[in-house]
Amino acid sequence: MSSKSEGAEMQKGTMTAEAVDGEVASPDDGVEYSAGGAQPSVEELMQKLETLQGKADGYLNDLMRARAEAENVRKRSARDVENAHRYGQERFIVEMLPVKDSMDLGLAAAESATDIESLREGMALTRKAFAQAMEKLGVTEVDPLGEKFNPELHQAISVQPADVEPNTVVTVVQKGYCLHDRLIRPALVIVAGSKS
Repeated sequence: MSSKSEGAEMQKGTMTAEAVDGEVASPDDGVEYSAGGAQPSVEELMQKLETLQGKADGYLNDLMRARAEAENVRKRSARDVENAHRYGQERFIVEMLPVKDSMDLGLAAAESATDIESLREGMALTRKAFAQAMEKLGVTEVDPLGEKFNPELHQAISVQPADVEPNTVVTVVQKGYCLHDRLIRPALVIVAGSKS
């Protein structure tokens, strides 16, 4: 080989080994070396590998912990939803128990009662206990007697002529009920029609 071609080969090799800012890289190991320095020893590479492996293990542990926590949250949420379905009526039942107790006492009193008035009083007390329990649960009555017909709260079952303004509720056949702001049963009503 001529000295000219040897020089060109060397210059070509030098150009391919140089990198920006004086850094050179060996294609075999992917580790960067300084332009004038020697290759790192096996021990240094092993140390660097151990450091990187430690970081990777730490990230893996963090990921596994996060997955376990997410799974625990999912299970806990599913259990809470199941308990809400299973025991959701507990408050309602607790409020209704005094009403049942009052009815039981009324039935026991009815067996030995000779006075209809005492039975009437017992029924009134039971009704009052029931109304109080409903109020505690957020249930309100819809009793629209004398009010304008409201199709969002009332269900007209009949129209009859009356001496009041048309579309006025003249008879409440069955009271309606709302749970908080939601209608759960419309009031069945008879509405005044036009006067004949």
